[in-house]
Amino acid sequence: MGLLKETSYPEETMSIKIGKENSDQDKCAMHHLAIADTMDILNGKWKIRIIGMLSFGPSRFIELKNRVEGIAAKMLSKELQDLETNGLITRTVKSTKPITVEYELTSYGHSLKPVIDGIASWGMEHRKTVINRIKTKGSLG
Repeated sequence: MGLLKETSYPEETMSIKIGKENSDQDKCAMHHLAIADTMDILNGKWKIRIIGMLSFGPSRFIELKNRVEGIAAKMLSKELQDLETNGLITRTVKSTKPITVEYELTSYGHSLKPVIDGIASWGMEHRKTVINRIKTKGSLG
C-alpha cells in the first residue's frame, strides 16, 4: 500500500549521527533510502498521474476516471484510498443530489508538485528527443 515500515530503514542508516560529517557512502545510503521511500508511496502507473491531475485543483471521482486514460474504476478507487491513507489527498463527500465525492491534494500532497512538474518537464523533453531521433533516422534513409 505504500506505508513506510520501521523495518524499511536499515540499521546502519539509523546509526548515522546528526551533525556528524557523513561519508559519501552514508550519504549515498540515505539518498537511496529516500528514493525507495518515495517510490514506495508513488508506486504503480497511476498515482503520479492522479496527483498530477489533482495538482490543478479538486476533482470528482468520475472526472478523474475520465481524465486518467485507461484506469478502471476499481483501480482508481484503490489508488485514491492509498493516497488518502498516506495523507496526500482528502476525500470530501458533498451533500448534493446525487451525492458527489471530491478529491483534493492536501498541503502535504502539494509538496510533491515540484517532483511531478519535474517528471512532466522531463517527459516533454524526452518525447521531443525521441520524435527528433525518429525524424532524423527517417530522413537519412
